[in-house]
Amino acid sequence: MAKLSVEGISHAYPTPGGAPQNVLENVSLQIEAGEFISVIGASGSGKTTLLRIIARLIQPSEGAILIDGRGLVRPGAPTSFVFQQDALWPWRSVLANAAYGLEIRGLPKAAAEERARSYLQLVGLGEYERYYPHQLSGGMRQRVNLARALTVDPDILLMDEPFAALDAQTRELMQLELARIWQETGKTIVFVTHQIDEAVFLADRVVTLSARPGTVRAITAIDLGRPRLIRDKRSDAFQAYVGQLWDMIESDVVRDFREGTV
Repeated sequence: MAKLSVEGISHAYPTPGGAPQNVLENVSLQIEAGEFISVIGASGSGKTTLLRIIARLIQPSEGAILIDGRGLVRPGAPTSFVFQQDALWPWRSVLANAAYGLEIRGLPKAAAEERARSYLQLVGLGEYERYYPHQLSGGMRQRVNLARALTVDPDILLMDEPFAALDAQTRELMQLELARIWQETGKTIVFVTHQIDEAVFLADRVVTLSARPGTVRAITAIDLGRPRLIRDKRSDAFQAYVGQLWDMIESDVVRDFREGTV
């Protein structure tokens, strides 16, 4: 049985004119426990909408989300969501931010902080627990965000372009960090990105969505060894995957650019 089953998901948003706008159409995926899945596609192809539906933040127009064969009826466990912006509370310390998810689930403060400390160690921020968000770099804040998501021990981690706001060098280091954490925790990860090389570097499989309404255009297995290093991005095999995936979405991206939708 798949850890995560996306079964015939379609979704439409209302528009000012009244006619609904179809964003996703009959999207189906089977994701195994411990897999790292990247999702790519042109802007507006429904990538973020798909993540939000998996997290039950949005109710789909059609279809079902199953985890271990069971439907989800509310947001929260067994999924955790990492957004593009770190969304840390500025008045809370690093430790208090990391423990927040456990606190709102009713865990006593001391127990929540004890567990949060272990995950801050995992993301390399154990010495910064008394710092505040304004004292951290962008990459460090996003690592706190990741620690907070992990403290609730989700089965599935949903990540929506979490490194998009970082500079290029920090972004590559965060890719390495995430790959390490994934291998240490064994979490199932669904990761949305616009960066094709990032998708290839991190994923076991890359799901390519078509232009709106998003459908599954292709699912590409990434047959590269692990652990992967940044220099591996320069290899012929790596670049072949990047070129193959870019070819799938290039016409969608160019059309959106010319029509002024990006």
